[in-house]
Amino acid sequence: MEMMIEQFLHLPTTCISDAMNGMNNLDPEIKPLNDGFRLAGRAFTVKMPVGDNLAVIQAIREAKPGDVLVIDSKGDLYRAIAGDFVLGMAKTLGIQGVVVDGVIRDIKGVLALDFPVFAKGTTVAAGGKAGNGKVNVPISCGGVPVRPGDIIVGDADGVVVVPREKEEEVYQKAANKLRKDEEREAKVSGNREEILKYLDKMLQKAGKTV
Repeated sequence: MEMMIEQFLHLPTTCISDAMNGMNNLDPEIKPLNDGFRLAGRAFTVKMPVGDNLAVIQAIREAKPGDVLVIDSKGDLYRAIAGDFVLGMAKTLGIQGVVVDGVIRDIKGVLALDFPVFAKGTTVAAGGKAGNGKVNVPISCGGVPVRPGDIIVGDADGVVVVPREKEEEVYQKAANKLRKDEEREAKVSGNREEILKYLDKMLQKAGKTV
């Protein structure tokens, strides 16, 4: 795995979000199908018309091992972008995971794959294959611009997009945020006096008096 990707894999999305001032968080309705799922990888993007998932098949064929499929299906909740059979092929070919502004189907089979899928939920209806759609082009997914090669990170809290040209800067900020959070937790947790001091400090910073 690419070193930068591995580093992001060990950071919580909350810290990455804070490092970007919350500007690149996908729609919070896009969640992992299993809270234990984590992913980090380069975006291989899919732009598809509502209900037409042939471009997803093309993306699975063309993506490199380690890529994350990021699918703009316009938030459609009626037709699935894929089910367990198609997602199983994606896993076998080494794709890191799937993020979709839409839904999948065959939920029990998908969960059995132990393959990170982040979606808005499930449906029963299959997608069609009219042949429209594009892959590896700039898209919008969950209200956030995504370009091929951007870093996608997902965990139980949701999904964030790290622009490729800012990845080193964002990583350093997020890593520093995590370190400070851990230091604060170690100092304050279980300590009544430290908790009161911390709360007073927060209130004073906001211009409130105790």
